[in-house]
Amino acid sequence: MVSVARIRGAFTVDGTDPELVRSQMQAFGRQIPLLYFMLVINTMAVAITHVGCAPAWLAVYTPLALCAFCLIRCVRWWFFRQRTLTHEQAVPELRKTLWLAGVMGVTFTTWAALLFHYGPAYEQAQVAFYMATTVVGCVFCLMHLRAAAFLLLSIVIGSFTIVLFAAGRPVFVAMAVDMLFVGITLALIVHLYYRNFSSLESSKRELLASQAVTQKLSDDNFRLANIDSLTGLPNRRSFFSSLNALAEQGTGETATFHMGLIDLDGFKQVNDIYGHSSGDLVLKEVGARLLELADPAIFFARLGGDEFGIIIQRRLTEDELDRLGQTLCERLSRPYTIGGNTAELSGTIGWAGLPPPSVSVSDIFERADAALYVGKESRRGTAVVFSAEHEHRVRRASLVAQELKAASLDAELYLEFQPIYDVGAHSVVGFEALGRWRSPKLGQVRPEEFIRIAERTDLIRVVTEVLLRKALAEASHWPAHMYLSFNLSALDISSVPRARRLLDIVQESPTDAERVHFEITETAVTRDFRQARASLSLIKQVGCHVSLDDFGTGYSSLSYVHRLPFDTIKIDRSFVAEVDTDVASAKIIRSVMDLCRNLGLECVVEGVETESQCEILTSLGGRVMQGYLFGKPMPADAMLAFQLNAV
Repeated sequence: MVSVARIRGAFTVDGTDPELVRSQMQAFGRQIPLLYFMLVINTMAVAITHVGCAPAWLAVYTPLALCAFCLIRCVRWWFFRQRTLTHEQAVPELRKTLWLAGVMGVTFTTWAALLFHYGPAYEQAQVAFYMATTVVGCVFCLMHLRAAAFLLLSIVIGSFTIVLFAAGRPVFVAMAVDMLFVGITLALIVHLYYRNFSSLESSKRELLASQAVTQKLSDDNFRLANIDSLTGLPNRRSFFSSLNALAEQGTGETATFHMGLIDLDGFKQVNDIYGHSSGDLVLKEVGARLLELADPAIFFARLGGDEFGIIIQRRLTEDELDRLGQTLCERLSRPYTIGGNTAELSGTIGWAGLPPPSVSVSDIFERADAALYVGKESRRGTAVVFSAEHEHRVRRASLVAQELKAASLDAELYLEFQPIYDVGAHSVVGFEALGRWRSPKLGQVRPEEFIRIAERTDLIRVVTEVLLRKALAEASHWPAHMYLSFNLSALDISSVPRARRLLDIVQESPTDAERVHFEITETAVTRDFRQARASLSLIKQVGCHVSLDDFGTGYSSLSYVHRLPFDTIKIDRSFVAEVDTDVASAKIIRSVMDLCRNLGLECVVEGVETESQCEILTSLGGRVMQGYLFGKPMPADAMLAFQLNAV
């Protein structure tokens, strides 16, 4: 049954494989005109030699009719060869060709067999030669359509072998045997060729499928490498690749691009209050809002966290940059709906402006970052374009960073101490240690300047450790009732190992841990709330105290008071400055003091400078205060005299 099925399959057109059918049509279509041309030439050659020895209908009219049919089919295929047929069109066309191959095989074989009986031996030999060469040529032209080639071989070889055997002459019998073996050989060649052709098409299809998979993987890898999966925007790698390419094209007068940085104001509070999943929803919405403003000349990217980058590939004036920035800021400041809650955020933008000649990509980025810093410091929710003032600040920051890296911190860092005063007991209860740096090259450097740069260059760890050791050594000489208040950076509590290192320094010192109060600002807490809570809890476990500094200046101070292990709240000086003239400031201070009493927390009021402020704060319930009224920051060698005078 299998053999019969295989034989039947060899004589039928398989229309189940569209790609194979398409390839058959393409290859077959190029060879069909050649097949018909060969048939016409061979047939006319035989007909001409038999004009005198065969009837006219057989030697003239029949071959003319056959040749005319061949020419018509040849012309049709010639114009047909450029057409691309669908699978549904190609399969019937191939089956029609198979049917025509059978009909033409019977027709031409019948004509040749009738002609074979006319004329002497030479003419008969010519007819036999005609059939042999023509069938070989036709089979080779039909090799891509195996069924047609097999059908033609079966008809021609089978029929004409019988005709030659029937002639009875030894030469014709030998020719019949040769033709039979040639036919079998041709059939085998056609079968092998068609199998290889089918395998080649299958391999080609598998290769294309493999290439498609490879291309998809390549596209996926490119997307993963260059696209931010959360927002769908290009990522940091893609951003800097584009920025590098534009910078290579030209800066200065030849520059045709601007670069900017966007930082979201209040995003960390969204993460802390509503959770990181809500924060992700906000970032997706930010990406969508930025894409609404994108065009072929404006390129947005997410650089990481809540920071985004902008590249504008055309020259704009400073006013145009500012207007575009304000449009972006307005778009980003619209409320964000996350679940059943509404979050209020804003975006601050720093523009680098047109890059001057021969600047690097890192310089361009630093310019945008400097403008962004100015915006975050004093103009949140607006766009700031880099200026000459910012240029001076960048150069100064670079110089300070270089000197800080090369500094002998043990020798150049020192401390000043500001007293913390109990107005009820009329005594000093502690001192806040304030870091100072005197550089041999730069002279006295402002604390807010070198601390900020130390944080950005990760030198803050060394700075904190040096200052803490000096502060603890000094505090060991104070009376036992006085405590040391020491400020920590956000990076100092950014990991438990860092916090543990500070505690090791405390425990190695002669100062008791209970006399050490670590101060942390709300900004430091919001940077990574969970990590901050873990670090502060560790600090509490060894006996140190924790104070929340600059209370009231952040976004949501109250949300942290009950969630973190604070012992003390320090009311920011901005409320104290107007307490004797602004009723609202007095009410806020009273509320904070009441909050501290209810939670069992110590309250320290900072920035007290006048007797009037002190009297009002005392009437509001204030007891522990700090400010110029009680003493300015002083070097360690002046503290003994101050303490004696205070007593």
